[in-house]
This record gives sequence, structure tokens and C-alpha cells, in this order.
Amino acid sequence: QVHLRESGGGSVQSGGSLTLSCADPKYTGLRPYCMAWFRQAPGKEREGVAATCTNGRMTYGDSVKGRFTISQDNANNTLYLQMSGLEPEDTAMYYCAASRGSSVWYNTLRPAEYNYWGQGTQVTVSS
Repeated sequence: QVHLRESGGGSVQSGGSLTLSCADPKYTGLRPYCMAWFRQAPGKEREGVAATCTNGRMTYGDSVKGRFTISQDNANNTLYLQMSGLEPEDTAMYYCAASRGSSVWYNTLRPAEYNYWGQGTQVTVSS
């Protein structure tokens, strides 16, 4: 079983930065094919933010390109999301997710491709 836990959320002003972390310290199984960050604002659908896969491919949502960076520390089973230039529109609950699904390679930012999810960490950006 995978038990992902996010941390690092908080409140910042517009233009600020935050780094989110996601870890499953007890996991010793097979490495997921892809890990990703998603976000969901009240009343909106869950949106893919960034993904990284074992084939080296990294994918970003259009709204965060150039501002967010996804990275992974495999030795510590930790996924990161560095966020800079934050805007009020980035306000949402942020979730990390993992997948070993056979089709995730083709849809790395599609929530349905991921079967393991964390509980989320809130990011609030004020203007």
C-alpha cells in the first residue's frame, strides 16, 4: 500500500514562493511509473499541475509552466513542487498522487490515471 502525505502548504502573498513535499516514508514497494501534483479549488475540477515519470518525462499544466518545478528525491521517496510567482488563481488544495497504471504514460496529468492519493495541503495566495 502507498500512503502519501503532503506538507508545505500555507498562506503567501501574490508573487511569493512555496515548496510542497510529498512522502511515504514506509513504502518499500515498486517505484511508481509516474508521480504528480494536482490541485482543486472550490467549485472547480481537479487540475493536473505537474508530473514526473520514470522515463524522464516531466509535464506541466499550461497555467504553471515557467513558475512551478517538480522534482523527486528517489533515495528518500519524496516528491517536491517548487512554486514561485504565486498568484491568487493558484489558491487550491494541492494533492500528490502516484500511478503504476499502464496508460499513465499517455495521460500524465489526468487524475483518473492515478490510484494513490494524499490527503492534500492547502495553498492560499492573497493579492
